[in-house]
Amino acid sequence: MSVRDLIPWGRNNGNQVPTVLRDDDRDPFLSLHREVNRLFDDVFRGFGSGLPAFGSGSAFSAGWPSVEISDTDKEIKVTAEVPGLEEKDIEVLLNDGVLTLKGEKRSETEDKDRQFTERYYGRFERRIPLGVEVKDDQVDARFRNGVLTVTLPKTEKAQSQVKRIAIKS
Repeated sequence: MSVRDLIPWGRNNGNQVPTVLRDDDRDPFLSLHREVNRLFDDVFRGFGSGLPAFGSGSAFSAGWPSVEISDTDKEIKVTAEVPGLEEKDIEVLLNDGVLTLKGEKRSETEDKDRQFTERYYGRFERRIPLGVEVKDDQVDARFRNGVLTVTLPKTEKAQSQVKRIAIKS
């Protein structure tokens, strides 16, 4: 199967009127197969080039902790939700314009006692490229009620590089 077979229009050298529904879309098993493939593609899209090592916790760390990033003229503020962790469980690093949040969430019970869980445990690492120069010596990290807030003040050079562009109608 070629990539052109996946596109519902443009076959037959353009002699056909574009249609969205193909004959094989009426086959429920083929539609199910296509949908399952799409779901697997969506799941593994965030893991880079290789498959995740599920035992190592890398599947857990792909999008956790959840972060919120705000960028103003003077600073970048990164807020991460890390419920169930304490200050000592988290490490905040800044290197070459990349903010790294890493740590480990430990289980409170033995695995043998657990019958079912939807909670995540293990090591995590989240890298956030900043894209601007920040004042390394003035970075502030605070932790309160399971929320980590890192404030990164921009350098004067980074503040002056912001260029506002007028929108014309």
